[in-house]
Amino acid sequence: MTLELRGLFDLQINGFGGIDFNAPDLSVDRVLDALQQLRATGVTRCLPTLISSTLEDFSACARVLAETPSAAIAGIHMEGPYLSPEVGPRGAHPKAHITPASVDDFKRRQDAARGRIVLVTLAPEAPGAVSLIEYLVASGVRVAIGHTAATPAQIRLAIDVGATLATHLGNGCAELLPRHANPIWELLSADAVHASFIVDGHHLPPAAVKAMIRAKGTRRSILITDAVAAAGCRPGTYSLGGVAATLSSDGRVSLPGTPYLAGSALTLDRAIGNAVRYTGRSIDEVVPMASTIPAEYLGTTVAGTVIADWDPEAAALRVLRVVD
Repeated sequence: MTLELRGLFDLQINGFGGIDFNAPDLSVDRVLDALQQLRATGVTRCLPTLISSTLEDFSACARVLAETPSAAIAGIHMEGPYLSPEVGPRGAHPKAHITPASVDDFKRRQDAARGRIVLVTLAPEAPGAVSLIEYLVASGVRVAIGHTAATPAQIRLAIDVGATLATHLGNGCAELLPRHANPIWELLSADAVHASFIVDGHHLPPAAVKAMIRAKGTRRSILITDAVAAAGCRPGTYSLGGVAATLSSDGRVSLPGTPYLAGSALTLDRAIGNAVRYTGRSIDEVVPMASTIPAEYLGTTVAGTVIADWDPEAAALRVLRVVD
C-alpha cells in the first residue's frame, strides 16, 4: 500500500554514502551529496554528528557543516569528547580524545560551529559534567546521556540539572552490568527523559527493543540510525573520524578485529520497518518516532512529505519519492 508520511528526522548521523562528516577532507559539496542520498531514504532533516576529536579537527568539520546551505541540517549533534574513557562505554570513540567536561572547551567548539550545536551527548561522571549541563541548558542546548559508566546517583543528578535524552539506550555501556544498579534501568525509568534507539538488529536484540519502547512509551521513544560513511555502501572498510570501521555482509559495522560496534549502516526507513516487526506496534505508532517526535524534542519541525510503499506482511517500508 502507498502511504504519505511526514518527513523523517534523524538526530544522530555521522555520515552516509561513503561520506564521513568527521573526515578532515570534509567539504560543503560532500555534505550536500550525503544529504541528497539521505533524502532518498526519506530523511529531510537531521543532526550531522561529530564524535570525540581534538578541538582543531572538530572545528574544521563543524565549520563546514555550519557553512552548508541546506535546510536539511537542523543543527549539529556533538557526541563527546566528554565521555567515559573505559573500554565498552567509550565505544568507537578514541580514548586519546576523551576529555573532562569544560564550559570553556564547549564555548570554543560552539564558536567554531557558529552556534549550530543543538545537542550534546556526554557522560554524567565526566569531571565537570554537572556544571556543563547547567550551562548548556541555560544556553538552550539539549543534553543527552550516553557512552557512560555512571552510577545511578550520577545519572539522577544529571537529569535533575537538565539532561533530557538517553543516546542510543542499551549501547555505549559496559558489556556486563550490575543486575539492578545500572544506567539502563535509571534511564528507562526516568519520566523526564526521552530515549533514542538504533533498531538495526545488531545494536539491540528485538526483545530489548520491544521492552524498552514499551517502558518508555511511544511519545518518548526516538529512532535514530547512528549511521556512518558505510551506510548506503557495499561491505568494506570505511572511516569514522580517522578510525577504521568495517561493514560486513550482514550489515554490521564494527572496529576491525574487535566485537565493538562503530556506528551503523542503518537507514531510517528500514529502522521503521524493524521497529514495527520487533514491537508489534502499528506503522502509525512507529513513524512519529522517526519524524515528529525527534523534531518536537528539539523544539523544531519536520519538512516535506514522504511517499512510500508499505508491505505490512513483511513490515518493509520503501521510499518512492519525497515532496517538498
